Amino acid sequence: MGLYDAMNASVTGMNAQSNYLSNIGQNISNSSTPGYKEADTQFSTLVNSPGVGQTASGGVATTTRLLVDKHGTPTTTNSVTDLAISGDGFFVVSDKAGQNFLTRAGSFVKDDSGNLYNAAGYYLMGYDLSLGTPTMASNSLTGMTNVKIPTGVLPAVATSYGTFSANLDSGSTAGTGPVTPTNVTSKTSVVMYDSVGSQQTVSLYFKNITSGGVATWSVAAYDSSGNLISGDATYPYPSSPSAVGTPAATTLKFTSSGALDTTGTNPTGLTINVPGSGGKVMTLDMRTVTQYASAFALQPTTVNGNASSSVSSVSIGTDGTLSYKLGDGSTVAAYKIPLASVASPNNLLASTGNVFSPNLLSGPAALGGAGTGKLGTISSSALEGSTVDVATELTHMIMAQRNYQANSKMFSTGAQLMDTLINMQV
Repeated sequence: MGLYDAMNASVTGMNAQSNYLSNIGQNISNSSTPGYKEADTQFSTLVNSPGVGQTASGGVATTTRLLVDKHGTPTTTNSVTDLAISGDGFFVVSDKAGQNFLTRAGSFVKDDSGNLYNAAGYYLMGYDLSLGTPTMASNSLTGMTNVKIPTGVLPAVATSYGTFSANLDSGSTAGTGPVTPTNVTSKTSVVMYDSVGSQQTVSLYFKNITSGGVATWSVAAYDSSGNLISGDATYPYPSSPSAVGTPAATTLKFTSSGALDTTGTNPTGLTINVPGSGGKVMTLDMRTVTQYASAFALQPTTVNGNASSSVSSVSIGTDGTLSYKLGDGSTVAAYKIPLASVASPNNLLASTGNVFSPNLLSGPAALGGAGTGKLGTISSSALEGSTVDVATELTHMIMAQRNYQANSKMFSTGAQLMDTLINMQV
């Protein structure tokens, strides 16, 4: 190693410390940016190898890696559309060109059309629940739309789908004959909407018809006039179900563990001709219905559809469901906000606006519902803070400054020695 090597090493050292200072400045300037991820400067040795057993110093190089897997501290806000994630997931956002990105920056507000966008101008993406139960794509960010809060009157929407969940008592006495309003084991009702937004009450009747050791129930839907209005439905459900031709009771079969048997052509729900104006057809998903040795118990039933009304407020649940509260007091589930994950978040490609893009090193993005796996839940009226600790960054700044000065001193010393060598007289 000669003087040139020493001077070259000091130049790479100054360049490395300059990069370090640049990242420190970036971190400090974004110490108040919601969802910002700290930029970490990583140093690695450069070595010139002229031969086996010999090395010559080449100096130092740096790379910058954002610590995307590090989570900031959430803070409470007064805006319902401020969102924070308590887990490893990311929001999916889109730019005006329609390109999707991932972000943890959840400070969303409405634009003049009601679309939710954040401070960097990226639009929040989600599934429109008026189109049916969403199927979240694996390894893809497609199939979503801008999450929107209407600014005027919400038009009437007819019920087209819903989910029903309950436990049917396995200890109830099995009977015979068709299920009817007067021949029933358990019953409940669901409010739906016709094409002009009028509420229609649909009664659901369940009858235990178990025989031969196979847990079996008969289920049917009736309108308020006592007319049978349902038929079989099998998953996957069509986006536009056909009208029930000849209404008939549906047979639900259960496994020995109490779960609904969804194998083969076994029905997994009902197709219902919604009463009222318009003749709309809806699918009621019953895949989460169980048969355990406990009393008949209902879980919250969700159906889409609504009357024409203004939106008085919105709420966003921990599972990512954005709901409108209408002027008539009813609540409509409007969007499902999914969360995305990648295998190696620290290898995501960063872009302006605190957004990231999946790539070969990070792995593709996979979508899931909030609250599943390690994605985490969504908190409304909260923002994730920056991961930067300003006190730590100031300490790093002093270290980088001293190291830069030391490298510059090394270069000056090398230059002086080089001058001495050049000016030597024989």
